[in-house]
Amino acid sequence: MHGKTTLTDNLLAGAGMISEELAGQQLFTDFDKQEQERGITIFAANVSMVHEVAGKEYLINLIDTPGHVDFGGDVTRAMRAVDGAVIVVDAVEAIMPQTETVVRQALHERVKPVLFINKVDRLIKELQLTPEQMQQRFINIIAHVNRLIQKYSEKDYAEKFFVNVENGSVAFGSAYRKWAISVPYMKTHKITFKDIIDFSSQGKDDELAKKAPLHRIVLNMVTEHLPNPSVAQKYRIPKIWHGDVESDVGKDMLAMNPEGSLAMIITKVVPDPHAGIVSAGRIFSGTLKRGMEVRLVAQHMTRRVQQVSIYKGPQRVQMEEVTAGNVVGVVGLTDAFSGETICDADREIEPFEAIKHIFEPVVTKSIDVADPADLPKLIGFLKQISREDPTLVVKINEETGEYLVSGLGELHIDAKVERPLKDKGIEVKTSTPIVIYRETVRGMSPEVEGKSSNKHNRFYLTVEPLEQEVYQKLAAGEITEVNVQKNIKTIVQQLVAAGMSRDEAKKLQDIHNKNFLIDATKGIQYLNETMELVMEGFRNVMDSGPLAGEPCSGLKIKLTDAKLHEDAIHRGPAQVLPAISDAVKEAIFRAKPTMLEPIQTIRIDVPEELMGNAMNQVQNRRGQIIDTHIEQGVAVVQCTLPVGEMFGFEAQLKSATGGKGFYSLIDVTFEKLPEELKTPIISKIRERKGMSKEMPSI
Repeated sequence: MHGKTTLTDNLLAGAGMISEELAGQQLFTDFDKQEQERGITIFAANVSMVHEVAGKEYLINLIDTPGHVDFGGDVTRAMRAVDGAVIVVDAVEAIMPQTETVVRQALHERVKPVLFINKVDRLIKELQLTPEQMQQRFINIIAHVNRLIQKYSEKDYAEKFFVNVENGSVAFGSAYRKWAISVPYMKTHKITFKDIIDFSSQGKDDELAKKAPLHRIVLNMVTEHLPNPSVAQKYRIPKIWHGDVESDVGKDMLAMNPEGSLAMIITKVVPDPHAGIVSAGRIFSGTLKRGMEVRLVAQHMTRRVQQVSIYKGPQRVQMEEVTAGNVVGVVGLTDAFSGETICDADREIEPFEAIKHIFEPVVTKSIDVADPADLPKLIGFLKQISREDPTLVVKINEETGEYLVSGLGELHIDAKVERPLKDKGIEVKTSTPIVIYRETVRGMSPEVEGKSSNKHNRFYLTVEPLEQEVYQKLAAGEITEVNVQKNIKTIVQQLVAAGMSRDEAKKLQDIHNKNFLIDATKGIQYLNETMELVMEGFRNVMDSGPLAGEPCSGLKIKLTDAKLHEDAIHRGPAQVLPAISDAVKEAIFRAKPTMLEPIQTIRIDVPEELMGNAMNQVQNRRGQIIDTHIEQGVAVVQCTLPVGEMFGFEAQLKSATGGKGFYSLIDVTFEKLPEELKTPIISKIRERKGMSKEMPSI
């Protein structure tokens, strides 16, 4: 709990939007009942406010985002809508794993950071640090943030994005006590570190807040160091939009032209009890007006804008129009989803790059209604929630008819699905959490033949593991996975940089679920016309592998030869799809298939004397300790744990440490399942999915 929502309250009070007395207690942007009960932010909330610096007024669009890792998808989507971010770090806890994840997401979107070190009053009152010790702690935090910026930024941006005490891109303070300070402000107003310590240690925080009001220092830092949209769009557009920047719409976006073509991305979709569906997003060019018709690019449909508004937390202020550079709420785009591109109705533009979260869903629950009459409501709700939050994946198991919801963790599914259903009075039965595994291979298959049922088409292919370096870069998002044919030049360069041969990279046809389809054939007649179907067959198996119907990962499928019927009518979907699917599955079986399980790398913080209890919890669950160190009486344990062993871990950690231990997620990776667990786990999954009990011979 680093204090992002408390900080937001103060900024709103400074802008005259809520009363100063309530700032820090009202938690204005945590307006959902669940957020108030759990004491955490679950949904990203938007606010637009005006701030004055030296007689000039600035409009600031602010989004308060969740901190809990299970709601990281909301943070990723918010990053697309903004150009700058205030990183809030707890002065006592310092940089936590989730801070690193968020910095990584921001830099991936070319979002420039500034730093606010919060809860400085605790250093003074609880830890009673001297001015020198406090400064040393700040220096360490700032150096750590800059190391993260160096690590995750593109080469050309690292130095431009570094935070620096001297220039005021770092501020310190206490959001709860409503004061903050930065070096430029201290110099201008002749305030010293000693003054701050004296005021705070004597309980004169109110006086300090009058001398150095938090909202002024933080918003001054924002207006001074975070870019104006017209500046930011020049370097952000080429990163988040892969269309031609020399085209009219490309030029309009680079120039943030309010008179130009409309180009906007939806970053959040929420149901409103009065207005229906409200889509929030960022306008990059043009002007969005009430009543105008717009195009939803991914869904190839046209819709009329019924309302246009700007945000004040839970309230929306209706406008006639909102121009480029702003965050806007729109009513009328009933079919929009998070990540959808919106443009003028009379043409379709190249869509924005898909908004991709760093971690993939690793936990699934099956959901069923207690009363069959509620089934239509459940279906409607699940459709809606997957549009709102693309990190929640909803699937129907065709065999059993159950609805499967996959999320980033147990809390994610509980807060976004189970709890809202309960609040709507829909009683549901949920299964215990199910882990999502991956299927892969350890060796290379011989060439396998796939025949179409009419015997007129034959495909020959092999399967082998993808190079480790290429796989890691795919997992880190450093290789473009969308529109492979359109972006082939860029992708070839990325693959060659990852160590793949240029000749093979050029033959790449498709990337799906971190698997490659390569066309290694030479001059096969009619193959061009059939390639779409070959790709579809490849994708079908990559979504549901032969061992247990789990997604495949890290495979390289090479089409080596093909014999095709000259008449297109004899090489339609009914002939090609089964031939490709059967051949890919057969090749996987002959390439030493195995399963990968998701592994979480976590950090546990626990009082030093209880460290042994926490480590026992890890070791009892196939966990491995990577590192331990002590910081001021607190033990920090870094370890890895299989997701399959994580259920109930938080509760048991709390009971083993008297409620004093907590953990945070650093990373999720997939690793080979131990051999002795492979057969029982495959059998269990096959049984759950209603697949034949006959185990494939592996």
